[in-house]
Amino acid sequence: MDIENAKVQMRKGILEFCILQIISRGEVYASNMLEELTSAKIMVVEGTLYPLLTRLKNAGFLDYKWVESSSGPPRKYYVLTEKGGEFLEELHLTWDELQGSVHQITNPTTPNS
Repeated sequence: MDIENAKVQMRKGILEFCILQIISRGEVYASNMLEELTSAKIMVVEGTLYPLLTRLKNAGFLDYKWVESSSGPPRKYYVLTEKGGEFLEELHLTWDELQGSVHQITNPTTPNS
């Protein structure tokens, strides 16, 4: 098994959660999402981000609005819907449980005999 592939798969598993978390803070443009994800070392490309945003929009978790730009064409800014906020809350609960479970396994209090 290739370690790089394993890392990519782990990151993919949390990408949706991270994107929803970024959008939950307020209106956000896709390139700003890419910058924040990249700075957090969650590498993602536009070819991955845009289909995911479309899927989240079609599921009713996101909405968007067009905003005129002084430096080019209008920009699409994404916002979380109420349904998206509820979904994100559930993801937070799942993340907290998963994080606790992984911590318990990777940092046992007593060694196995």
